[in-house]
Amino acid sequence: MTVVDKALWIIERNSSRELSLPAVAAACGVSRSHLANAFGSATGRPVIQYLRARRLTRAAETLAGGAACIFDVALDAGYGSHEAFTRAFTELFAATPERVRERATTQGLTLVPPLRFQANAQPVLEPPRLAEGDAIRAVGLSRRHGFDSVVGIPIQWQSFMSAYADIRDRIDSMPIGIVGPADENGGFEYVCAAQVAQFERVPARLIRVEIPGRRYAVFEHRAHVSTIFATYTAIWNEGLERAGLSPADAPVIERHHPSFDPDTGEGGIALWIPLSP
Repeated sequence: MTVVDKALWIIERNSSRELSLPAVAAACGVSRSHLANAFGSATGRPVIQYLRARRLTRAAETLAGGAACIFDVALDAGYGSHEAFTRAFTELFAATPERVRERATTQGLTLVPPLRFQANAQPVLEPPRLAEGDAIRAVGLSRRHGFDSVVGIPIQWQSFMSAYADIRDRIDSMPIGIVGPADENGGFEYVCAAQVAQFERVPARLIRVEIPGRRYAVFEHRAHVSTIFATYTAIWNEGLERAGLSPADAPVIERHHPSFDPDTGEGGIALWIPLSP
């Protein structure tokens, strides 16, 4: 099973118990950030958001079936109070628990069905090569994204490239992408950047980034750039485990090949995944 398949099974099997991102990650045998990246890139949802939605969906079905005590349903869904349960339930379904029980139907509610296992949906990866990456000093444009809103990254690149020529002391003609570890809500920092020899007169709106040297597993993404998250999904779910490698809770570096054409999105990108010591 892939990392996401394991997480889906654990969530469905234990959704009535107290679960957290670290707990699900531990059950999957991976780190918190590894699971957050694997699940988010594969499904477009943060782990905890999916868990909450599945719990509330089951609660809605139970209420529609005539549950006698709403507070008992709230407890089974992982909520410690009637108020917190009602607030979350109403936010997701635009209807109160009382109303759903009264109507005795889930019709009209946007229920969240269980996700299907991902095992056969991964692209074939080339085995990674191991590399010692030098320390990185870069200047770039930083924005936060979620796995459900990655369409904003190409827009970010367009904005960054308008300031690219103003960055002094660039040491490489090709810009890099810096992908921060995903948080519990599926958000991550993405930086479009240029490596520099020194920080001198950084243009407005841009930030300074320093990353220590470390060991990386380098995976190749040779398809169109729009499919890069399919490659990430395969890396986080299968590629690292198959290679016997453990990722570090540190930024991923996207290095465009010299052949990369920003006008077409073709040419390939090397994905440098940080490894634990």
